Amino acid sequence: MNEKIIQSNASPLNRVEVDTVTVDIIENALKNAREEMDAVLFRTAMSPGIREQGDCFPMIANKDGKMVVGQFGSFIHGFMDAYEGELEEGDIILTNDPYMTNAAVSHLPDWIVLVPIFKEGRHIAWSAMFGHMSDNGGMVPGSIPIKAETIFQEGIRIPPTKLYKKGELQSDVLELILHNVRTPQWNRFDLNALVAACKTAAKRCQEIAERFGDDIFYSTMEIMLERNHVAMQAIINMIVPEEPRVFEDYLCDDGVGMGPYKIRCKLWRENGRAIFDFDGTDPQAKSSINFYLNEDMFKMFFGSFTINLIDPQILFNDGFYDLVDVRIPEGCLLKPKFPAALSGRTHALGRIFDVMGGLLGQSAPEAMNAAGFSDSPHLFYSGYDDNGEWFQLFQIGFGGIPGRPAGDGPDGHSLWPGFTNVPNEFVEAYFPLRIEQYETIVDSGGAGLHRGGNGLSVAYRFLCDGTIAIHDERWMTYPWGVNGGTPGMRSSKKLVRADGTETFLPAKCDGIEVKKGDLLYFDTWGGGGWGDPLEREPELVLADIQRGLVSEEGAKRYGVVVSNGSVNDAATAELRATMKAARGDVSLFDFGGSIEEIKQRCLEETHLAPPEAPAFR
Repeated sequence: MNEKIIQSNASPLNRVEVDTVTVDIIENALKNAREEMDAVLFRTAMSPGIREQGDCFPMIANKDGKMVVGQFGSFIHGFMDAYEGELEEGDIILTNDPYMTNAAVSHLPDWIVLVPIFKEGRHIAWSAMFGHMSDNGGMVPGSIPIKAETIFQEGIRIPPTKLYKKGELQSDVLELILHNVRTPQWNRFDLNALVAACKTAAKRCQEIAERFGDDIFYSTMEIMLERNHVAMQAIINMIVPEEPRVFEDYLCDDGVGMGPYKIRCKLWRENGRAIFDFDGTDPQAKSSINFYLNEDMFKMFFGSFTINLIDPQILFNDGFYDLVDVRIPEGCLLKPKFPAALSGRTHALGRIFDVMGGLLGQSAPEAMNAAGFSDSPHLFYSGYDDNGEWFQLFQIGFGGIPGRPAGDGPDGHSLWPGFTNVPNEFVEAYFPLRIEQYETIVDSGGAGLHRGGNGLSVAYRFLCDGTIAIHDERWMTYPWGVNGGTPGMRSSKKLVRADGTETFLPAKCDGIEVKKGDLLYFDTWGGGGWGDPLEREPELVLADIQRGLVSEEGAKRYGVVVSNGSVNDAATAELRATMKAARGDVSLFDFGGSIEEIKQRCLEETHLAPPEAPAFR
């Protein structure tokens, strides 16, 4: 990779001894620089998705492209393997094309900026950040067309392109790109913000290297990666069994009437390495729900998932990748062949975390999570306001986090911990709509010793004619419970027309015309419950009732009887004994029934017909 970097000072960086105090100082300086990247971005971006919601992922990497600090590692190496050009000091790369970067990014709305960092002519590190653009062109506003069958329908494809050459902006290239999107002003400001964040990180890395020396800066990064390697080796030996484990989960549908789609993975440990084999995953879909999963990106998911579970104090980075082997069959849902559509990849990306939880939890049930908010529901609303000005809203919904060994799942939270909700006042000020309801859904979290988090119900009143699109999951399958916990409630979307007519909308739809006065109820699903609900302290159930999270009727799922604002101890004991006798032993997983059973009940329970079995090409 480094032979593609042109350096006026090509003298190699040398590994030297670094005392622990210096390592800690540099480590914290790099962590602060990573936080500063976010701060710069949020203060200078324009679109609500980035500025308010934080749909962006920064990183600082060593000269070999291994993330040392950040949120979304793995992509520099994939990019450089695919990039055929050379890079010099002052060059800044922009790209969004998954197929031309070995899935360094996974769909076109994510624009990624990469900056090679130089000091006195020597390449010492990288900074990079990608953000989700509100529009990337293509056949629908927001650029996530559900019915797309090829990536050509999803907007402009930007190959790895020098946005800056030797420090000079290539304005003609930028104008060509912006000419293809519906929100050029937002994209321009967001892109400038990405560049500014990366330049800020570059400056901080140069300052650190200037203070301590290039070799100490380089060596400290290596030490940080090695620390992570040692920690992950211990974690893999502790939680990954030698005997293979298999787990399957499903995407409900593809938005064009077919589903569910199976994601299957086998996990085992071999010679100290964790092996993930996705053989048995369904072939790629006809529509845009395919997820081109870079193997290194999955390793990042695995490391982030396990480190945060075992010891959040460990600094997560890319140092452990040689300890993980990921096998994804070509042509499956997770490695589609060009030019398959990819824009709706969010659903499979989120479901990967449930699959990992189900795999790892079989060997350590006491440490596993239930299934939870494993998606980022999207709402798009666009059109022309009363002044004839174009508006385009892209908003990510929140839902119920699963019950966990440590306690209840948070209510109304994001899949990505760094995301924040857009204040309702902001949305109402900048878009022609009114939010008439924003509340958690009572009883939507799965019952358990530790309750699953409740989903959210948001009611959008549209104040102008326009078009909406919805992207969501878990409307047919359930967020499953574990260790005796029950599944969470499924998601639903209901459109109430101004004349009172009610229609339940599919979880994936676009091109839905709405009129002034129409009301959309956007309900997300709850997290699965953890542990036997009959063992939950009745007073905790009562507290949930008082907080509006559980109803008195819903309390009976825990075997708790509440009357006149207090727990009826005798009735509770009797109900729990009856329920325990009828239920028998608790199961490790509660999926809410088999896929066949769920499909048979689908129309009655969801108001939507079950999808047809996928027809694969």
